[in-house]
Amino acid sequence: MKSKFYFKALTLMIVATISTTLLVGCKKEVVEQTSSNTTKLDASTPGWKADASKPITFDWYVNFAWFSSKWGEDLTSKYITKKTGVSINFIVPAGNENEKLNTLIASDSLPDFITLGTGEPSIKTMSEGGQISALNELADKYDPYFNNVADKEKLDWYTQEDGNVYGFPNTSSSSKDLIKYKDNMTSNETFLVRKDMYEAIGSPDMTTTDGFLAALKKAKEMFPMVNGEALIPFGAHEFTSTGNSSFDTMLPDFLATPREKEDKLFDKLDDPNYITWLKTIRKANEGGLLAQDIFIDKRTQMEEKIAKGRYFSMLYQRSDLAASQSSLYANDKDSIYIAIDGPKNSSKDAPKLSGPGIGGWTLSLISSKSKDPERAIKFLSYLISEEGQKDIFLGEKGVTYETVNDKDQFKPDIVEYMTKPDSDFGKKYGANNTFWMLADNNMQTKWAVPTKEPFKQMEDWTKGKVVSYSKYDGTTPTGDSEEAIAAVKINELWGKTLPKLLMNKTDADFDKTLSEYKSKRESLGFDKVIEYGQTVLEANAKKLSK
Repeated sequence: MKSKFYFKALTLMIVATISTTLLVGCKKEVVEQTSSNTTKLDASTPGWKADASKPITFDWYVNFAWFSSKWGEDLTSKYITKKTGVSINFIVPAGNENEKLNTLIASDSLPDFITLGTGEPSIKTMSEGGQISALNELADKYDPYFNNVADKEKLDWYTQEDGNVYGFPNTSSSSKDLIKYKDNMTSNETFLVRKDMYEAIGSPDMTTTDGFLAALKKAKEMFPMVNGEALIPFGAHEFTSTGNSSFDTMLPDFLATPREKEDKLFDKLDDPNYITWLKTIRKANEGGLLAQDIFIDKRTQMEEKIAKGRYFSMLYQRSDLAASQSSLYANDKDSIYIAIDGPKNSSKDAPKLSGPGIGGWTLSLISSKSKDPERAIKFLSYLISEEGQKDIFLGEKGVTYETVNDKDQFKPDIVEYMTKPDSDFGKKYGANNTFWMLADNNMQTKWAVPTKEPFKQMEDWTKGKVVSYSKYDGTTPTGDSEEAIAAVKINELWGKTLPKLLMNKTDADFDKTLSEYKSKRESLGFDKVIEYGQTVLEANAKKLSK
């Protein structure tokens, strides 16, 4: 998963194009004849308010199997439904996300809304197949208010070759945000250790390959068992069919591995520091310091083991262990995980952790078969507006938040309930981005609860180490083009190769496996993938220089 939530959205000039004679930023009203009624379109007026008394239920597909929240169970979603007339029926895959999404696409049965990761190749497939609507066209036809509340820089970023925008991102940060909030920008990428164990073995330096291996070995010797179960010296995110984000993205970021050299895309497999650290992890496995669990466990199993404190160290996204960290903190404040300096390159350069970017984490789309495209774009406009962001984040005034000294903030009892271990806050109250599909955490900064332990230390550690990798968004081809098909095959090949590399018996075996992988990817069309990525890189650079 990418870094999820960052800070402050831009307030922009109105950019509504209602007719060929209507100028950008104009508030002139026009009349749009729809199939049901005659509506005045006004870029300064929230269109959703005109339909608030008419109940409607949208089906919303969320392409993340772990998402389990239900609309209408909690106080916040009930409040939003009462306010807007809109209810949501979430559809979530029970197993493999790609299989479920591909089935919906193949059967041409996409629901009203779809939310999926920004890099999903199916986005291009759906847009080229006419299965999703252009948001700009829906806005021009039904709701010019969308252009008033949508960040123009984000719309420009996601404008496709046909001139249309098909999705709107969450957790996206514009270039001005990156400047304004630079000192407070945080990353989700952390190298974590269990505090009590780390201190017990002398708080060693784990930035070098030797120090890393020595620390794992000492931790296993001193703490072979954790409450009757074997210690897992080192943990990472789950292995998928295309690799592992801990090793594919986070490790290069900790090593400050460049993504380009001399304006050309750079392959991390050509970075000697990256290869050295992959071999170090292989050596850890050879020495019995990598439990086989890490190669087979899924997120649910990992969360259970984190909650038991079974990992000594992890290269892991800090937000993904939030619930487990709360449980550990409640049981023993010294058994929590803390962030420390992790793997570094041979020059000891500071890490360049992935932070907020304009691409965001997910995109939300509107199906071309939506039961009511007018209500759909109006509801999306509401959600991305400041009013909608406030409702999604704070909930209902007097219920979950109050105004103190002119500042809207969660009520003290709500904050207390929110931070309880194993809290069912989302199910009961539903605020604080329980429904994160279009969350703008920059805009929400003004309402956010200051981070406290056991999360503050992890968050603070990332400050000052964050960079934006927006320039490289979309450099992997998607859709059904020749280069996209090649990219899929290469990624799947890597998904099979990575665990083999880490489980090789010797460095010589590692070198052989890696050489075979590079040879196979060339035969699959690696040169076409790189050529595509280079073209996108150059286009992105132009967009960001505007």
